[in-house]
Amino acid sequence: MALSGMRGLSVFISDVRNCRNKEQERLRVDKELGNIRTRFKNEKGLTPYEKKKYVWKMLYIYMLGYDVDFGHMEAVSLISAPKYPEKQVGYIVTSCLLNENHDFLRLAINAVRNDIIGRNETFQCLALTLVGNIGGREFAESLAPDVQKLLISSSCRPLVRKKAALCLLRLFRKNPDILNVDGWSDRMSQLLDERDLGVLTSSMSLFVALVSNNHEAYWSCLPKCVKVMERLARNQDIPQEYTYYGIPSPWLQVKTMRALQYFPTVEDPSIRRALFEVLQRILMGTDVVKNVNKNNASHAVLFEALALVMHLDSEKEMMSQCVALLGKFIAVREPNIRYLGLENMTRMLMVTDVHEIIKRHQAQIITSLKDPDISIRRRSLDLLYGMCDVSNAKDIVEELLQYLGTADFAMREELALKAAILAEKFAPDLSWYVDVILQLIDKAGDFVSDDIWFRVVQFVTNNEDLQPYAALKAREYIDKPATHETMVKVSAYLLGEYSHLLARRPGCSPKEIFSIIHEKLPTVSTPTIPILLTTYAKILMHSQPPDPELQNQIWAVYSKYESCIDAEIQQRAVEYFALSRKGEALMDILAEMPKFPERQSSLIKKAEDTEADTAELSAIKLRTQQQTSNALVLTDQRPANGAPQVSQLGMVMVPSTSNADQNAVDQRSTQSNGTLSVVDPQSVAQDHAPTGDILGDLLSPLAIEGPPGVSPQSELNGVPSHDGSNDALALAPVEDQESTVKPIGDIGERFQALCVKDSGVLYEDPYVQIGIKAEWRGHQGRMVLFLGNKNTAPLDSVQAIILPPSHLKLEISLVPEIIPPRAQVQCPLEVVNVRPSRDVAVLDFSYKFGTYLVNNRLRLPAVLNKFFQPIQVSAEEFFPQWRSLPGPPLKLQEVVRGVRPMSLGEMANLFNSLRLMVCPGLDPNACNLVASTTFYSESTRAMLCLIRIETDPADRTQLRMTVASGDPTLTFELKEFIKENLVSIPTAGKSPASVAQQPQPTNQPIASSDPGALLAGLL
Repeated sequence: MALSGMRGLSVFISDVRNCRNKEQERLRVDKELGNIRTRFKNEKGLTPYEKKKYVWKMLYIYMLGYDVDFGHMEAVSLISAPKYPEKQVGYIVTSCLLNENHDFLRLAINAVRNDIIGRNETFQCLALTLVGNIGGREFAESLAPDVQKLLISSSCRPLVRKKAALCLLRLFRKNPDILNVDGWSDRMSQLLDERDLGVLTSSMSLFVALVSNNHEAYWSCLPKCVKVMERLARNQDIPQEYTYYGIPSPWLQVKTMRALQYFPTVEDPSIRRALFEVLQRILMGTDVVKNVNKNNASHAVLFEALALVMHLDSEKEMMSQCVALLGKFIAVREPNIRYLGLENMTRMLMVTDVHEIIKRHQAQIITSLKDPDISIRRRSLDLLYGMCDVSNAKDIVEELLQYLGTADFAMREELALKAAILAEKFAPDLSWYVDVILQLIDKAGDFVSDDIWFRVVQFVTNNEDLQPYAALKAREYIDKPATHETMVKVSAYLLGEYSHLLARRPGCSPKEIFSIIHEKLPTVSTPTIPILLTTYAKILMHSQPPDPELQNQIWAVYSKYESCIDAEIQQRAVEYFALSRKGEALMDILAEMPKFPERQSSLIKKAEDTEADTAELSAIKLRTQQQTSNALVLTDQRPANGAPQVSQLGMVMVPSTSNADQNAVDQRSTQSNGTLSVVDPQSVAQDHAPTGDILGDLLSPLAIEGPPGVSPQSELNGVPSHDGSNDALALAPVEDQESTVKPIGDIGERFQALCVKDSGVLYEDPYVQIGIKAEWRGHQGRMVLFLGNKNTAPLDSVQAIILPPSHLKLEISLVPEIIPPRAQVQCPLEVVNVRPSRDVAVLDFSYKFGTYLVNNRLRLPAVLNKFFQPIQVSAEEFFPQWRSLPGPPLKLQEVVRGVRPMSLGEMANLFNSLRLMVCPGLDPNACNLVASTTFYSESTRAMLCLIRIETDPADRTQLRMTVASGDPTLTFELKEFIKENLVSIPTAGKSPASVAQQPQPTNQPIASSDPGALLAGLL
């Protein structure tokens, strides 16, 4: 970009670079934009040189990140200029400032076409670059035929044809339906005979796009691709400038082999032989050298060749050669090469014939599992998982179990899951499978999902020969001093069902079994207690006639929990206590669990779904879910008449991880005598989730992006104690809601707590709990709504509608119509702040539970202070900014009365919680307080805000507040926002919109002496 001779542009760039802060830069940019706008209004007096200079300045300002909403016509008009300097700036600025749908582009189509069909090669290149960069539909419809003619023209220089090929590629990718490529097979065949490697490389890029769309039409080009590969492999007629570290055009080699992979096979024997000779030459000629650049180029070619070999499914000898080469790579010191070797070896597992060959490198792969680089460890784990079969399952699973104790926490969950799947798929006998799962739980209980121990329960229940062994192993593990809670669950269940099979073994009497299990009761969490109560009932049933001492001990436990606050525990204690008095009838009531119906393991199904779920299938699922979603965003884009326009938006909702085997466990049968089978594995399936506070699980550290569990009471600490009525929207009376299902806790207090915190509970009732975790950066934010079903029945007809104010852009992900029992869904919500406002978005959430239809409108904590970024300013920065804002509307002052009494320290804490940084030492009066923050929105960008509070020591219920910023709306909104958080009883019944319409108060002196007189001259 030649800028020599344009002194004004150079001076402007220097001025911008010399600005000490962002505000100075904005002022300088605004001044320059004003000057450019004035000059453009008198365009007749502008010389081409001046117009070019001002358009360059516009581009520079745009590159700095500022909006440039004028001057587009002047930039477009320069495209028609006869001289290169003006035409160049016109093309560059137009391609940068305008998108494909801009109206001004239509004015440029004729000028661009004249340059394309003209004889000036430089102008042709400029025009092709513009068309390729913008790639709009109108450009494709109008100019694609002319671009095609340039590409196949024999009179054009290679430089123009290269650009024409790339331009056509861009148009085809963007608008494949309007480009006429029918009958292009012969033309592409001619282009692949091109001797100029630059044109050939660009044409090959276009060819890859064409065959990816429809390979059937280009079979005649396949031999030409093989000839290109032969030419490159033999280094025939390859110019020096296209040789990279001795490798002939590695980019063209990669593109050509990628194009060949779109053809299903190579049937012609001579062509196939020629291609395999080239691939053999690549495989034999690639080795690891010290030069990093050469390694990168040669390995790019090699790994593309490996992909082509796998695609063609060639003879076993070549496959063996590929695996041997990769075996060398995974043994070198260079971590990048080891990673590539492991990754490509994993890809080769898709070819069934190479499993035995890859097994020869099992020892080296296991060594890589302990590599310092976690990426290599992950690839090693994937490879071991893929190469495992019946012959090596024991060795691999044992290695995984040994590695589990020292593995990174980030890998342990994946390790445990894959070890469990391999143990189930390739177990030589079921006792070995039980050993593996119990070892998994013992070594990494925190990372073992409930699906894994549910599966053990199913296997043991369905195999009578396995039951004594499983009970004995459970007895051994639960007797350890430190036992994970998951181990307590599975051991208690197994011992409750089958400990009577161990009665003749030492240390396995009912009393001893009860004693061992009961020792763990004080250490377990609430969800595990119901499983232990069930186990006690089973032990009592198996010891008929009962041991009086054992019976009294178990009855004492039941008596203790009969008044438990948890409904599940209380019900079990009461019912088991009553049932245990039925004597021998207990044998029928608490009979053993029947066998589970045979079905595919949820773990194996999960693994198969993950492997088969390609990107294309994911996209199809996304579109399907979008079409059936009940989530809406009502965007208030009001036209001049004030009528709102409603649009529907949506993205895919990823449901939470649920217990896949819960349905299997829930399908319990009723005993033949009609009595209830009290030992229901439903408790096993559901008791891992908390009954009272499901958000403790929803927002646990193991949940995806979930915040830690938050107590609703603890959230209220430090929250302003006013109600939220002044935040009510004109859209709906949020607080005036009547429902037969009453919320738990105060909705207003929960909202106020979330206004100063980024995670916690927004709403809760007996059936559902809604939590929020949020992140805020600049003028953008992301909130995740955690919707939790607290009950054992599903929630139906779930709907989520966002009612946003006009100053917020909101997009919510989809929420399913049904939330399963004891499940939670995560619903991301993207927020963009357009301008300053205190209006609040509303979530209209409804669901059906049984006969109850519940609907609530909840304010979302996307409030003004979420878009603040506290900033500490010094006296040198504060006072010049303060003086530069002389008075209304940029600087507003008001005497605030009715302030709830608080010390200056308490007020400073309140300001800091609202993201207003208190700056000590700026005001010499100890009774005053100065604060600053930066506000972000699309309209203001980063805007510095300054606040000064003057308090009256004699009357803490009044103060004088001065607020200043560079935007009048922001100044007023911030002043009102601070006032709302200071007064004890906000004005009820008024929406922020109505408050904003009130006249601004005049500056009034505080009744007592002015405590800030010392600083009055400066402030």
